[in-house]
Amino acid sequence: MSSETITNESDTFEIGDTTIHRLGFGAMRLCGGEIIGPPEDEEAAREVLERAVDCGVDFVDTADSYGPGVSERLIGEALGDPDDVLIATKAGLLRNREGEWLAHGDPDYIRNQVLASLDRLRTDTIDLYQFHRPDPDTSYEDSIQTFAELQDEGLVEQVGVSNVSVEQLETAREHVDVATVQNRFNLGDRSNADVLEVCEANDIGFIPWAPIDGDDLDEHGDLLDEIADEHEATRRQVGLAWLLERSDVILPIPGTSDPDHLESNVAASQLSLSDDEVRQLTDAAE
Repeated sequence: MSSETITNESDTFEIGDTTIHRLGFGAMRLCGGEIIGPPEDEEAAREVLERAVDCGVDFVDTADSYGPGVSERLIGEALGDPDDVLIATKAGLLRNREGEWLAHGDPDYIRNQVLASLDRLRTDTIDLYQFHRPDPDTSYEDSIQTFAELQDEGLVEQVGVSNVSVEQLETAREHVDVATVQNRFNLGDRSNADVLEVCEANDIGFIPWAPIDGDDLDEHGDLLDEIADEHEATRRQVGLAWLLERSDVILPIPGTSDPDHLESNVAASQLSLSDDEVRQLTDAAE
């Protein structure tokens, strides 16, 4: 596929009062190796962000733990506080010196982190603030209530949750209007299909992380290659196109630090799979 710009205005979703295209950009990989520290070329990373917006991407996702703090800072430097791009970030994970991801949902910590994120993103209000992961050492309700309070105080426009079960999602909805859920989901890993069903029933955006994981795509390599050949596309593009066809509430955020990969991902929004192709892919892992 040669198209490099999102042009399908009908393929959109509303997060609060903001309408976004359903194919966004995940900014995790703009950091250094193992998502720790700055990239070797910070200017190139900022240029990828600018190129994403030029291609029509108007939904960028990050987290305070990416770097830590590096991805948010680069977004702030490259994009500032744009009116036409929704910037989403997350709090609730720590990184230790070994690079492990450690859940930390303490309310005081979240309150400190939102101030740091606001500063790095160069904004007065975070468009979408997501609880990155439930913390087994902290009451889930206490953590969620903190996000609700930040929204009431005007520091956060919309609230999302991530890595949750159906039960945790329903608990969160008792305390705050949940705008999005970010759980792992792709062609090969549909273990969160039950959470997706709740999102569909309640018009909640579902952001699949690892939307085109290479190992998961390899599980269905022959079928993907067959469909990709029919469309002069790649496996990754077919995997993204299937997600967009799978549900109207799915908001994929493929991430990359490579401009060519970025443009290839964006081109997937123009790939029209036939009903039979969608069915074959849907049935492949069920």
